[in-house]
Order: sequence, then C-alpha cells, then structure tokens
Amino acid sequence: MKALRKYLDKIKPNFEEGGKLHAFRSVYDGFDTFLFVPNTTSKSGVSIHDAIDSKRIMSFVVIALIPALLFGMYNVGYQNYAAAGTLAQASFFDLFLYGFLAVLPKILVSYIVGLGIEFAWAQWKGEEIQEGFLVSGILIPMIVPVGCPLWILAIATAFAVIFAKEIFGGTGMNIFNVALVTRAFLFFSYPQKMSGDSVWVATDQIFGLGNTLPDGFTMATPLGEIGASQPVQASLCDMVTGLIPGSIGETSVIAIALGALLLLWTGIASWKTMLSVFVGGGVVAALFAAGDMTPIPWYEHLVLGGFAFGAVFMATDPVTSARTECGKWVYGFLIGAMAIVIRVKNPGYPEGMMLAILLMNMFAPLIDYCVVQRNISKRAKRVANK
Repeated sequence: MKALRKYLDKIKPNFEEGGKLHAFRSVYDGFDTFLFVPNTTSKSGVSIHDAIDSKRIMSFVVIALIPALLFGMYNVGYQNYAAAGTLAQASFFDLFLYGFLAVLPKILVSYIVGLGIEFAWAQWKGEEIQEGFLVSGILIPMIVPVGCPLWILAIATAFAVIFAKEIFGGTGMNIFNVALVTRAFLFFSYPQKMSGDSVWVATDQIFGLGNTLPDGFTMATPLGEIGASQPVQASLCDMVTGLIPGSIGETSVIAIALGALLLLWTGIASWKTMLSVFVGGGVVAALFAAGDMTPIPWYEHLVLGGFAFGAVFMATDPVTSARTECGKWVYGFLIGAMAIVIRVKNPGYPEGMMLAILLMNMFAPLIDYCVVQRNISKRAKRVANK
C-alpha cells in the first residue's frame, strides 16, 4: 500500500491546476479517497474527526451485501438446473459458475452506466466524484430478475442516477432510494420483464454451462402463486434458505441476516428501523391471517419476496430514511405494514416492499419534522411550568 500511496502522490501534480490532466482532477480525487482515507481536516466550525468517512461506510455496506449476492448467483444456477431436471448431475461449482456468468454482466452494466454518469457529472460541475453509487451499483442487479435484459437495465440505471439523485444535488441530497427508483422505472416501463412467470429462471446456456430451457418456459415465485390464487409449492425451509425463484439477491433470508449482523455490528444501519419493519409487517400480516385474508401464515410474509432484503438494506438507507430516534420506529413500522397491505389487497402486484419504501421515503422528512416539533413543544411546556 505504501508503494501505491507513493505512486499516487507522484502523479498528483498532473491532475492539479495547471497540470496536463487537470481536467480529470475529480477522477483522481475519487480514486485517491476511495483507496485511502483523506488526510485533510477542517480548520474551523463544528465537525467530527473520524477515519470512517462516507466511502468507508459504503464499502461496509457492499461487504454486507456479498453473502446475498453470492447465494443469488448460486440460486440462479440451481433454478436453471432444477428446471431442466439435471440437478443431480451438476456440481456446486457448475451451479455457482453458471449463476456467476449470468449475474456478472448485470453488475458490470450497472456500474459502467452509473459510475459513467457520476464521472461525467463530476467533470461537468468540477466537483469531486461522489461515492453513493458504490452501494446502488451492487443493489440494482440484486433486485431484478435474472431475465431482465441488459439494455433495459442500462436505461433504468441511467434514469435513476440522473432523475433520482443528480438533479437533487448528488449523494446525501436525494429523497428517494436510487436502486428502488431503478426497479420502479423497470416495473412500470417494462412490466413484462419484471413480473409474471417467465423472468425468474435463466433459460439459456452460457459458455457450455447450464441448460437451454424450452421456449415459453415459466416458473412463478411463491408470491406470484399467491397472487394467482394457486397453492404455494415452496416449503418454509426453502423460503428461509432461498432456493426459490425470485430476484437475484432477495431470496435467502440467511444470507441477508449475515449482512444485517455486519451492518448492526458496525453501527451503520439502525436496528430500530430494521426491527420496526419486521414488527409492522408481522402485526399486519397476523391481522390479515386472523381474518382469513391471506393463504399463508403471517411469518411466511416476512421471509418471502423482497421483505427481508428491503428491511435490511433499503429501509435503513441513512439518506432517505427517518433520522430521529422516535421517527425511525414510526418509519420502519409503516414500511412493514404498507408492504403487507399492498401484497394482500392488490392481487395485481404480489410484492409490495418497493412501493412501501418509496412511499415512506417521501414521508420521512415529515415524520422527522413531527417528532422534532413534538420535542420542542414538550420542552416549551416544561419551561413554562417552572
């Protein structure tokens, strides 16, 4: 690392004002501050001096996502081989490598398009490259079906980065989660590529791996089966382990839980928000189950679809979620409750987590405002009574 630090210091004059590459100063600063903690500190004003800056926080979130991503790659291969009836002849390596090759292009497209826009935007404005897309870039391919075409993913990513982030001022200014805006754009612009029964299983061979499935092959997710009033084929064990059709990174509750432990241990995610999402979802799901309005037990709602993934990695987004301590409880509870209401009461949209989080992103500032005003009123009353 010392050699790399010396090399970066050596080429730094080329990117400073007057250097032959000064037009790309923001690019240099972006790589430099990603690889090393900046050694500059503030000279005045209120500030917090800490080695954990936003880039380091984003890096921890990416690490927390790795278990779900790796399992998602394995599950892509598992679903392809299982659908072809050749699972017994395939090794673990065959399943994982097939899934890896199927998912990797989506990760590359997400980062190339998103970071390309980030770099171009920073150059145009003459500012430092912002780091927010480090997380969004890995989240986007994890919340789409494996059958989502790359060109559609590229369009959706570009739309979300520009209209859900950059026009608000960049990282820390956006009011909606960028990855979820990408999914919402895909869902409403290309619904046939984001829902139905034909997008959840990879159907083609990749470099001789996997199986070519028949044209018109379909397989529904458990929530899709519920929406179609069909019996759920998956067991509770399959739902928890994640060996079911679904978006690439959202199926395994165990893998998501590993990421949640890291986020909670490092203090990056709020346990209040995370817990309250499950409480809100569990309470409403139990009410629907008691009223015989849902065909599955209440607890299965919490392990199906994107519920657990959204609770851990989306609802806890520090930029778009509630920031007051009391507000976190309200914010999370309403997300969980709304997600189940959408699932049960809207048969045309059997998921619900995406819309619930985006809706509460919009109301998070209002929740914080109400909490702050309530505290101000209570303090004012205490002062008046003295």
